[in-house]
Amino acid sequence: MVILGHSLFPGGVGNTGGDPERFESLFTDVVERVFDVLPDDTVVHPGHGAPTTLGAERPSLGSWRDRGW
Repeated sequence: MVILGHSLFPGGVGNTGGDPERFESLFTDVVERVFDVLPDDTVVHPGHGAPTTLGAERPSLGSWRDRGW
């Protein structure tokens, strides 16, 4: 289990206010510090909303990067 506050939610990383640099920084941090080191069955508890797992979110990483939010 990992508690990530407003860094990761089901469906994407946290709100970066449409700022591409902030998005890239948060996205990179989440990938390198969470997705690259923890297994798919890790339960993620966001700052609010339903929990998810890294395995459920991992397939969407490319589309998150592409959309930039």
